[in-house]
Amino acid sequence: MLIGEKAVLRARYESDVAVLHEELYEDVATRSRTDGRPWRPVPVEASPFRVTGAEENAVFSVVDRASGELAGAALLWGVDPHHRSGRLGMSLRPGVRGRGLGTDVVRVLCRYGFDVLGLHRLQVDTLADNAAMIGAARRAGFRVEGTLRGAAWVSGRFVDEVVLGLLADGRNP
Repeated sequence: MLIGEKAVLRARYESDVAVLHEELYEDVATRSRTDGRPWRPVPVEASPFRVTGAEENAVFSVVDRASGELAGAALLWGVDPHHRSGRLGMSLRPGVRGRGLGTDVVRVLCRYGFDVLGLHRLQVDTLADNAAMIGAARRAGFRVEGTLRGAAWVSGRFVDEVVLGLLADGRNP
């Protein structure tokens, strides 16, 4: 379990899956913005929030420390052991957004990536209009490194993606 100021990142419990699936997967408009793959209907038994133990990614459930409420999902993915880099992402349930959990989740994921896994670089890839994720990443020390024009197909149109990066040694000019 990883503990931040506002959020706890813990293993995914079976009881988390139905909640995350209903609120974060079944919301087609939101899910289409958080995953590069096209949305398709799947039963909760096949939910992408189900953890099988065979994942290469570090998958967490996010819990609000103040209330103990399941707040969402977070992961460290795309870890490249040779280049010592990885990517992070999260999705918070609609009812907990705006509490400042996002920045804390990003900071906790960074601590895990840098201190536990020994990574050198972490990256966030998000849609250019995702002000909440861009703000959380920037508050955690990430710097915008570039914009990928028209890189994502979302709800019938191409949109820009923003790439943000953070180095373990703090060199983030």
